[in-house]
Amino acid sequence: MDSSDLAQQRLAVALDFPSAALALAFVDRLDGTCRWLKIGMELYYAAGAPLVHTLRERGFEIFLDLKLHDIPNTVAGAVRSVTETGASLLTIHAGGGAAMIHAAAEAAKAPGAPHLLAVTVLTSMDAAELVGVGVSATPAEQVLRLGRLVQTASADTMGLVCSSEEVALLRTQLGPSVRLVVPGIRPAGAAVGDQRRVATPASAIAAGASMLVVGRPITQAADPAAAAQSILDEIARATV
Repeated sequence: MDSSDLAQQRLAVALDFPSAALALAFVDRLDGTCRWLKIGMELYYAAGAPLVHTLRERGFEIFLDLKLHDIPNTVAGAVRSVTETGASLLTIHAGGGAAMIHAAAEAAKAPGAPHLLAVTVLTSMDAAELVGVGVSATPAEQVLRLGRLVQTASADTMGLVCSSEEVALLRTQLGPSVRLVVPGIRPAGAAVGDQRRVATPASAIAAGASMLVVGRPITQAADPAAAAQSILDEIARATV
C-alpha cells in the first residue's frame, strides 16, 4: 500500500448534514478523494440505514458515530441491528461501564459486525466541563482510566476515540495495536468552532493516531475535494 492509499485509510470525513440529499450532494463534490465517511446521529436519525447502503454501493467505507449508551442488553441489540447496514465502524460510550462494553463486544463477534470504538471524553469537554458532571480527574486521567476499562471489558477487541491531547498517552500506555481515532482535527489557521482539544493532522498522526476525523474544514470548504486532498497530503507526509 503506497502513502496515498494509506492516507485514505486514515481519514474519515464527517457528514454533518441534516438530510440524505444534502449529504449525497456533498459526497459528489469530494470527487473520489476520500474512502471513509462518518455518519453521526443527526444524519443517521434523518436518513437511516438506506443512506448507509447507498454509500456502500458507491464504494465507501462507513463509520457510524452513534455513541451508543444504554443498558447492556439494549446496546448489544443496537450493535446487532447496525450489523445489518454493513457499516465498518461503530461507536459506543466508554462511560456506559464494563458490563455494557462487554455486551457490545460480544454482539460484535457476529459475522459482518462493525469494529467497535469506545468514545472516552468528548473533544468539546475540558477539565471544567468534567467537574460539572462530577469527574474530578483531568481529561487525560479520565481518558486513560476509560481506555483501560475498555481494554479489560472488551478483551482488547475495541478501539478508542480520544482527542489529540491524549493520543500519545494512550499509545504509550495501551500499546501499538489499539486503534486510536482522533476527532477535533483542524488544519493550521482553521476555526476551532465548538471543539476545545484540537490538533493539526500532522501533529495527531505524529502523536500516534490511527485515524483522523475531519468535518467542517472539508464540508464547509469552497472546494471540498481540494480541502480533503490537502489533508490527505499532510497525513501522507506525516506517515512517512
